[in-house]
Amino acid sequence: MKTIFSSLHLPAEWYPQDAIQLTWPHADTDWKPYLKEITETFIQLAKAITRYEALVIVTPEPDAVRQTLKKSLSPEALAQITFCECATNDTWARDHGGITLTDAKGRGMVLDFRFNGWGDKFPAELDNQITGKMARQCLFQFPIEVHDDFVLEGGSIESNGEGTILTTSTCLLAPNRNQPLTRQEIETQLLRRLRAQRVIWLDHGNLIGDDTDGHIDTIVRFAPYDTLLYVGCDGVEDPQYEDFLALEQQLRTLRTPDGHPYRLLRLPMPHPIFDDGERLPATYANFVILNGAVLVPTYAQPDLDALACETISLAFPGLDIIGIDARVVVRQHGSLHCLTMQYPQGTFSKVRGMIN
Repeated sequence: MKTIFSSLHLPAEWYPQDAIQLTWPHADTDWKPYLKEITETFIQLAKAITRYEALVIVTPEPDAVRQTLKKSLSPEALAQITFCECATNDTWARDHGGITLTDAKGRGMVLDFRFNGWGDKFPAELDNQITGKMARQCLFQFPIEVHDDFVLEGGSIESNGEGTILTTSTCLLAPNRNQPLTRQEIETQLLRRLRAQRVIWLDHGNLIGDDTDGHIDTIVRFAPYDTLLYVGCDGVEDPQYEDFLALEQQLRTLRTPDGHPYRLLRLPMPHPIFDDGERLPATYANFVILNGAVLVPTYAQPDLDALACETISLAFPGLDIIGIDARVVVRQHGSLHCLTMQYPQGTFSKVRGMIN
């Protein structure tokens, strides 16, 4: 693997974006039992995203999805959408989407890591091909760099845009990812492949019901000005209480490269949500940052929903804070950020009208 631009880095998600990717649900995905409900959630996401930036929809059925959206979106919103026709296993664009590096001169690289269904838990052979197919359809202006020898999901890493990567040991050291590599060897690979300067590992905070083995984007997120938004747990009777207390204590020990503590903003833990007796991994940390807004998952828990939105607004002053009902999404053990992948400014040669 050859590095083309030595100054490339993984930008923070609040840096200017070209577009957001959604991989649309269909009847051959796990969403089939409530396809109508999840489609409505995706329509709400599409409405919100196209208010602020372009949207790329990956789907095996572009004509059908286009007709669905015409019933709900304005012509101006539809003009913001590009369709990429592609067979898919599921909808979790955060984990099968391309991870884009950029530099200050407008250059960049789309990294295509291997996606194996969160450690071979679920079929992923089609989703693993999506980024390559997007490149072959000439969506990207940046070159693509294939890393099919290394498993990495976008939800497992956070970047502050200044060379620091945040991740969890529970995920990256979980079975069927990159064994037999050790923690130090995996860290070396992350630094090299993401052109980063340091990796911070968190060892606590795994949500009950999480299929990903503890993605960082479900518990702790970077925000501007050395801020960390994290999930706290107040209920001492909650089985997660001790683990999330340990997470909070670990976060208090972290320091920036300059040696300063991070500004910590504590998000509430949603009241437990169950589906057929199984607790679901509901979290407010799984928000989506757009060019002018933040989409916050809500769970029909008015007081906690409002507190989460208020806390996130402290981290992103001046941005619109928009709640999106995520109760259907969490039934498949994810939330809003899991469904999306952002592409930084300059990634696309064009992002509108390509297959419209």
